[in-house]
Amino acid sequence: MARGEHHRIHAHDRLQRNRLRIAQEAARLMSEHGIRDFHHAKIKASERLGIADAQSLPRNNEIEQALREHQRIFHADSQPQRVRQCREAAIEAMRFLAAYEPRLVGAVLEGTADAHSAVCLHVFSDDPDELLRFLHEHGVPFEAQTRRLRLSPVESADYPVLVFSADGLPFDLTVLPVDALRQPPLDRVDERPMRRASLAAVEELLHDGDGASDLERKLAALR
Repeated sequence: MARGEHHRIHAHDRLQRNRLRIAQEAARLMSEHGIRDFHHAKIKASERLGIADAQSLPRNNEIEQALREHQRIFHADSQPQRVRQCREAAIEAMRFLAAYEPRLVGAVLEGTADAHSAVCLHVFSDDPDELLRFLHEHGVPFEAQTRRLRLSPVESADYPVLVFSADGLPFDLTVLPVDALRQPPLDRVDERPMRRASLAAVEELLHDGDGASDLERKLAALR
């Protein structure tokens, strides 16, 4: 083997090892310290490991895979129960918010929820103030925020977010216009249309239990 080819292979192997190390450290930070932003987690992980090469930064889906592995190894007893608890709470909230066509999104749907995760729902109304009035009328105290979502590779928009707690769990409602039911925003992990599940789908998911059920595989392919 030529010397140049040997160096090229060695450099490639080192790059792949560094990507894996950063992904694993980012997953640990997300699981143990509640970091929710993939980019922040990977930058912090690279700094902690002393790896400055930008090419070594893993993709978001690599970090998500490492997060699943971290949870499987270190939280196998508690994490599935947490996911189930959050899905049960999501069902109750979706029934309560039925008039707003709620959809479950994020870590609770994907099965990666932990003690730091909120139950994240998309709700739909062309008048966001209507939902605020609904929560007020039912005595639900909330904090109003905004969130920027990517609608396409070149388009983003800000949407209202309502944050509250119920039965010891945090909830996060993103209020989208009704026509957004047809076109989900892009997922932060893979930049494809975000996976979302209706009440019926979440009920079926909970009924089937956790793990690699047929519905889990369907949800993995759902867009």
